Amino acid sequence: MPFQSNTPPGPLAEKWTRYRGTMNLVAPNNKRRIEVIVVGTGLAGAAAAATLGELGYKVKAFTFHDSPRRAHSIAAQGGINAAKNYQNDGDSVYRLFYDTIKGGDYRSREANVHRLAEVSRNIIDQAVAQGVPFAREYGGLLANRSFGGVQVSRTFYARGQTGQQLLLGAYQSLSRQISKGSVKMYNRHEMLDVVIQDGKARGIIARNLLTGELERHAAHCVVLASGGYGNVFYLSTNAMNSNGTAAWRAVRRGAYMANPCFTQIHPTCIPQSGEYQSKLTLMSESLRNDGRVWVPKKQEDAQAIREGRKTGNDIPEADRDYYLERRYPAFGNLVPRDVASRAAKVACDEGLGVAPTGLAVFLDFESAIMRYGQAEANTKGISNPSEAKIKELGEKVVEEKYGNLFEMYEKITGENPYQTPMKIYPAVHYTMGGLWVDYNLETNIPGLFATGEANFSDHGANRLGASALMQGLADGYFVLPYTIGQFLSQEIRTPMIDPNSPEFEQTEKDVENRLNQLMNIKGNQSVESFHRRLGKIMWEYCGMSRNADGLKKARKMIQELREEFYKDVFIPGDAKDYNPELEKAHRVADFFELGELMVVDALDRQESCGGHFREEYQTEEGEALRDDENYAYVSAWEYTGWDEDPKLHKEELVFENVELKTRSYK
Repeated sequence: MPFQSNTPPGPLAEKWTRYRGTMNLVAPNNKRRIEVIVVGTGLAGAAAAATLGELGYKVKAFTFHDSPRRAHSIAAQGGINAAKNYQNDGDSVYRLFYDTIKGGDYRSREANVHRLAEVSRNIIDQAVAQGVPFAREYGGLLANRSFGGVQVSRTFYARGQTGQQLLLGAYQSLSRQISKGSVKMYNRHEMLDVVIQDGKARGIIARNLLTGELERHAAHCVVLASGGYGNVFYLSTNAMNSNGTAAWRAVRRGAYMANPCFTQIHPTCIPQSGEYQSKLTLMSESLRNDGRVWVPKKQEDAQAIREGRKTGNDIPEADRDYYLERRYPAFGNLVPRDVASRAAKVACDEGLGVAPTGLAVFLDFESAIMRYGQAEANTKGISNPSEAKIKELGEKVVEEKYGNLFEMYEKITGENPYQTPMKIYPAVHYTMGGLWVDYNLETNIPGLFATGEANFSDHGANRLGASALMQGLADGYFVLPYTIGQFLSQEIRTPMIDPNSPEFEQTEKDVENRLNQLMNIKGNQSVESFHRRLGKIMWEYCGMSRNADGLKKARKMIQELREEFYKDVFIPGDAKDYNPELEKAHRVADFFELGELMVVDALDRQESCGGHFREEYQTEEGEALRDDENYAYVSAWEYTGWDEDPKLHKEELVFENVELKTRSYK
């Protein structure tokens, strides 16, 4: 397939409507003869499998979980964006499109982003019809709140568990199709390779995680909805099982990996407390609606807090630096995630961190509690309420909005966030990079599609909060079910794919050889220890900030660590049995290769944009400095074997509807 975006012609606002109305279709009688594999059952995968099953295709859905309900989409707590303009505050499809393009620092494809903004409105209607319990205003209308990087309220939410509720909605739709027989569900199965036959994706090799057996599964096309690869950093907000193997195995078969260095660092995570930790906990960005971020102005106060001699409550207002409000007055605490994260790092680098490690800032709800409390007192007709009464009333309002998040924070840290400010620090959260896809969400391998976080298409160099759920459901419910027809309409005369063909046999043998190679190393070090060491390299040299010397050093360190891994990793058990350590080892082996590509991509992109901050390229005020003349393109990397450098393909980004300019949230 030629390397092109296949974006339809016409005015931006009309592209999707015209294209959807004129694209190739598959008739109902033909859909019954076509098989589709969907890998992953998060929002993107469950929505796609359910919708394709409803349309009449024969779908096979795969998850490594014991139930689709356990997909990591449940962890997206804060909300989902949609351009409904229920608040009548000036929102529109174009404004959501523009905010997303700007928030991504002008490194995403205009047509894809505008389509996302258009279909966002349908998602809310779909979810409400499924019974998703969105928060509502007093009059019964769906409530909205603000998220970072925007000046309107467009985020729909179900308290602090939006992702879980949306996934339950998608899961019930999927369950309906499973009960009807249009979707066959394969729980506890992990995809370990994609099968290419005559240049097209025709199936996968999966490992039954309970028995260890390898299985061949054939279909007319394959959809990867397998999520992101943030766990290459070891410590992240992702579930421990989240991994990049499905996407990376596609890369090893010829698919392009786009913008792999674009990693999102989330500013509101519970700080790391020790070396023993295996993951970090996200505190929803929705907290930045009412919480104020600050550090002490004086290093001696910060030192006293770190040593336990003072608390945040001991610092008078005059000695607090609300640095986001000071640096970015127009957006304040609601600047985009990459901006807020770097600002927190700067504050801690200056010695103003408030955790024992020195790596934390405060997120304070005191003023919100008092503001809400006063409003409640007025509503209830309480005249001259005491400060204690105002606080009591305000805490109840905050509890209604964020109660489960506050409860989670207290259980993890032992501190009551109603009484003392939360401590937060940035952590790896989301990967904007992913498999390169065209307008149809098809990779450069015909018949291989990628949706949700598994692809690169919509977020550029930084994802705005509450847009992950939006993209996953948009792709699964409203985009892929149309665009997949462009490929499948040419396959209606193709008979069922034979899983006993030589291509399937060879691919299965390749997987078996990889697993046996890992089992036969019989070294002395655990998989976990290698993963932790890789994560430290990635965070130190390819994390919140990068520079050329550090990236060159990191690549060499990754190569050396990978060599050590293949000589000295220890994997107990047997390949043909239940073996979680073997699962982990295979994923970490892929992380070594993917991590190196991330470093190569970061070194090649000699500019700063969004989550990719090269220290050599910044403004006098320490903000990201883009180079639109030389780097306004998608970096799509082709795997060529690790004996030589990967090959770079460039998709030039053309901006006809927005003006390229330096982002400003001041």
